[in-house]
This record gives sequence, C-alpha cells and structure tokens, in this order.
Amino acid sequence: MAPILAATLLVAGAANAREFVRDDCRAFVMPSEGMTYDTPLHARWYRRFWTGTCDHLPFCFAGSPNWNDIVGKLLIKGGAKEQPALLPKACRLGQLIGLEWSRDKKIRHITTNDLRTFNRMLEASGDPLRGVEEVEAKARAMTTQR
Repeated sequence: MAPILAATLLVAGAANAREFVRDDCRAFVMPSEGMTYDTPLHARWYRRFWTGTCDHLPFCFAGSPNWNDIVGKLLIKGGAKEQPALLPKACRLGQLIGLEWSRDKKIRHITTNDLRTFNRMLEASGDPLRGVEEVEAKARAMTTQR
C-alpha cells in the first residue's frame, strides 16, 4: 500500500506543481517536461525554491530569495523591452535549477551555495537576459554531470 500512496503523491505533486509558480511563469513551466519528483519531500523543497515557504521542512529557512522574487527583479531590471524574451527563459531556468536543488543532498548537483552564486551572477549582470543565459549554461553543465 505504501508504494501506491507514494506514487499517488508524486503524480498529484506534479499536477499541482505550477500552483505556486508566478502567474506569468505558469505557461513556461510545464509539468510534462521533466517535472518529476524523487520523493514527496523533493516536491516540498521545490515549492520552497519558488515561494520561500518552508511548510514544516526540516532545516529550512523561509523567505527570500526565492525564484518568484528573482524573476520579478529580473523583469524590472530588464524593462518592458526585454520582458518577452526574458520571462520564458527566467521561468524555465527556475524549473531547471529548482528541480535539481530540491533533490536529496546526497544526489543533487546544485547546492544552496550554488544558488547564492547564481543569484550574485544575476545581480551583477548589467544585462539580465545575458545573466540568465550565463546562469543557465552553468546550471546545465552542473546537471549533466550525472
């Protein structure tokens, strides 16, 4: 019975995964594109990544930065001109980084220190679109180490 319950929770988590993603990102964060969770805890940490809400997670610190806030800052920095190109890339980058970071510490390839580095890279970039692309290249290189 336990494996069935776990499988049900994983499927339900994938179906509701976009509910905590910013409204303007939801069209770009697709559950069918790699959005699977190793465990129910993985799904809860992924939610923390986007929202900053801990929901009784062990050793969790609530608040910012969280990816919903980071996307908002990037859009402000990029302005209306860059938003059409920047928004989908920033949202998909959140999915890439968040799914890996929220995995169990023993198997993940992106750590909390990496999140800090990515945030510094995004903040330091004079061009938010270029910053997102640089962070994406680094994150992809890290996640293909499997």
